Parts: sequence; structure tokens; C-alpha cells
Amino acid sequence: MADAPAALPASSLLQLIWLASPALPVGGFSYSEGLEAAIDGAGIATEPTVSDWLADQLHLALARADLAVVAQAVPAWRQSDAGRIRALNDWVFQTRESAEFLLQTEQMGRSFVEWLKLHHADAAAVFETLPASYPIAFAFAASRTEASARDACLAFAFGWAENMIGAAVKAVPLGQSAGQRILGRLAAEIPPAVDHAITLADDERQAFSPMLAVLSARHETQYSRLFRS
Repeated sequence: MADAPAALPASSLLQLIWLASPALPVGGFSYSEGLEAAIDGAGIATEPTVSDWLADQLHLALARADLAVVAQAVPAWRQSDAGRIRALNDWVFQTRESAEFLLQTEQMGRSFVEWLKLHHADAAAVFETLPASYPIAFAFAASRTEASARDACLAFAFGWAENMIGAAVKAVPLGQSAGQRILGRLAAEIPPAVDHAITLADDERQAFSPMLAVLSARHETQYSRLFRS
């Protein structure tokens, strides 16, 4: 039988949990990433439809874009490869498909950097000339732990899932038990989504989710809304 992978040191595990927490002051709780518009206009209004919607978003959008960026950015940060980091960061900004999605990654990245400055002595200098997107700022913090790129992606994805469940519980609305059932499904589907993301080369990353982009654009003028996207 193959040897089990070495356990992540407790300090690094706790740091990843911290980075993924919705309590981190980066504003992740204030975005629904198109879900609120889907609830309003696309019939995503029950536990099964929300569950399917978020699972599709995980595999078709997050895994192919932001998770793939995190997977590539963690080793780039560890190697101090500034050119690679800047290229990945530019790709994130260039592939946001709506004004709201661009605002989200800009704002969360900026807030994450401000938090990083309190916990990493070199963060201020590193980000002085790099307006970091959220995945790039997250990867910087993860690279300062002993976590693998896969571990970092797992944490990133679970943090996303918790924020999206929070949005669904408020906006559908769903009960807490329904939210936990959906979160359980996403937790089971995150590892294969991450395993796919870490295999993607530069020319295999993509951020092409037309219906999600349309819903995000509609959300910009939605009459009544709780979330910023």
C-alpha cells in the first residue's frame, strides 16, 4: 500500500483555515457572484436548484479559472517569480466578464493586501507596485505556509463555498439545514475540482461562463438586492 501523504503541520493547517474563513475582513460575504440574479430571474429558488447551480459554478467556472491561478501562483510566489505573478494577476483582471466581477476581485484583493500587511512584514513592499487580484493575494498568504498548492486550492474553494452558501441562505431564502446539505455536497466535489484545476496549463485556463456573466450584468440594475454582485 502506498504511503499516506505527510500531514500538514498544525500551524499551516490553522493558517489555511484562517485564510478561508468568511470572518476574514476581505468582504467575501457581500458578494453572491450572480446567484442573487439567478434567484430573481432564472428560477434558482429551491435547495436542489441552488445545489446544482453552485456545483456547476464550482466545476465550470471556479476550477477552470481562479483555482487554476491559485495553483500556479503559490509556487511562483515561493520562487519569487515576479514576472509570472504579474502575468497571472493580469489574466485575472482581463478575464472578469462583468463590471461587478471585476470590482469583486479588485476590492477583495485590496482588502486582503491590507490584512496581509498586518501579518507579513514583507507584504507592503511586495504589493507596492502590484494591485493584486484576490486569487493572487490569497496565493501569497498560502505560499508563506507549508501547504502544498493543492492544499491552498482546497482552502480557497471551501472559503468560496461557505460564502456562497451564506448568500443562498439569505437570498432564496434557505434554512440552515438546507445550506449545510448543499455545503456537504460542495465539500465532496471540491477535491476533484481542485485536482482538475492543478493540471491546467496556461492555455487551458478559461473564464467563459456566458450565463453567469449575463446574470452578473443584470444584477447591476436589479431592483432589489442584498449583495454587491
